[in-house]
Amino acid sequence: MKIVILTGAGVSAESGMGTFRDENGLWTQVDIEEVATPEAFARNPAKVHAFYNARRANCLAAAPNAAHFALAELQRSAHEVTLVTQNIDHLHELAGSEHVIHMHGEIMRALCVDCGHHWDAPAVMAVEDPCPSCTAARTRPDIVWFGEMPYQMARIEAALAVADLFVAVGTSGAVYPAAGFVRMADAMGADTLELNLAPSDVASDFADARYGVASEVVPAWVAEVMR
Repeated sequence: MKIVILTGAGVSAESGMGTFRDENGLWTQVDIEEVATPEAFARNPAKVHAFYNARRANCLAAAPNAAHFALAELQRSAHEVTLVTQNIDHLHELAGSEHVIHMHGEIMRALCVDCGHHWDAPAVMAVEDPCPSCTAARTRPDIVWFGEMPYQMARIEAALAVADLFVAVGTSGAVYPAAGFVRMADAMGADTLELNLAPSDVASDFADARYGVASEVVPAWVAEVMR
C-alpha cells in the first residue's frame, strides 16, 4: 500500500516541542511578523537568530516519542511510505525515519541568503556567521517563513497523486498548502484518515478520524496497518 503521512506539531508535543496555534501555542506568545518572515530577518536579524537559537536548543534537548518510533517502524515495513512533516525538528530522523520531507525547513540546517547554500547549522547562529560557500555574512535558519514557498511541493504532490491512503497526524489544518493535502488525496481516490488530539480545521474533509494523544493513537494505528 502506498501511504502518504503528514505530521504537524502535535506529533512532537509530547517530546517537549511547543505547538503553534493552541491556546498556549507559540504564535500566541510571539509576533509572527517579528520572527517568522523574510522582512523580519532583514529588519532585525539578531532578534530572529535569538528566537531560533532558543528553538534549536529546545530541539536538541528533545527526544522522539512513541509516535515517531511507530512511524519509523511503518517506513521499514512492506508498505511504501512517504513521510512529510510541517515540523522543523529532527525527531523523525532520531527515531529512525529516512527521506523525511521537511516542507517547512529544518531548525538544524542553515541557509545563505546570498548564494542559497544549505549546511548543518551550529547550535547557536549569529548575524556575523559567514557562509561556508561564499563567505557572505548573510546566513539564516533554513526555515520556510510566512510568505515563502514550502520545500519539495512537486515531490509531495506526486506522492499524493498515487497514494492509496493519506494520513494527517497532529496537524491543525490551518496552514496551507498542507491543509489542502487531504482534498488533493481524496480527489485522486485515496482513503483519508486524521489522527489528532482533537478535530482539525479540516476534519470534515477526512473519511475517518481517531482522536487522542499521538503516543497512543499513532502506534495503535500502525500496529493495525502492519498486521
